Amino acid sequence: MEDNPDASASGSGSGEPPSSSSLALAPSDHPPQQPLSRYESQKRRDWNTFLQYLRNHKPPLALARCSGAHVIEFLKYLDQFGKTKVHAAACPFFGHPNPPASCACPLKQAWGSLDALIGRLRAAYEENGGRPENNPFGARAVRIYLREVREGQAKARGIPYEKKRRRRLPPQPAVSGAASSSSPAPAGPVDAAAGAVGSAGTTAPAASDTGAAEASSAPRGSATS
Repeated sequence: MEDNPDASASGSGSGEPPSSSSLALAPSDHPPQQPLSRYESQKRRDWNTFLQYLRNHKPPLALARCSGAHVIEFLKYLDQFGKTKVHAAACPFFGHPNPPASCACPLKQAWGSLDALIGRLRAAYEENGGRPENNPFGARAVRIYLREVREGQAKARGIPYEKKRRRRLPPQPAVSGAASSSSPAPAGPVDAAAGAVGSAGTTAPAASDTGAAEASSAPRGSATS
């Protein structure tokens, strides 16, 4: 009887098909990357949008030659995608926070969206090799423009911008080593007077004048609010 060549291939030996364990993939040398946070994802999209804007600029503009004026031009370009109604000075609803009817005033980017956008682009510029002293998103002209947008939109929409005040906590009395003694020494005339002045000075805590702006970086909402 002739030998069946297929039988030898299917039997034990070198011709045996590999087991399922040998088909397992080797572990990767690099661990899987963690998904980006919402802020990081938005920052990457904003950065790619700005680079695309520079490529479409006429003439095309290199990132190294970008200045604060070009950043302001980019912010004005984004107004066409805005969703915030900003009433013109001649509009009857100018300064009205809740207009009773619609009007033909244009839609623009909200100040908060622009402020958060600049914060994200400022961080992305330096993360991509830009020098902090040459960062066009931190230029003084950009800060002035954002302040003008904030004030203009506050007047047009009737929404005043108010600084958030933080009340300073009253100073805590110092705990001396003599306070732990069971029989403290009586206070002298000078100490008693000083204690009276100190207690009177802590009755009315002073309010801080420092305020916090809305923003960046965002970061806040996306570039197209």
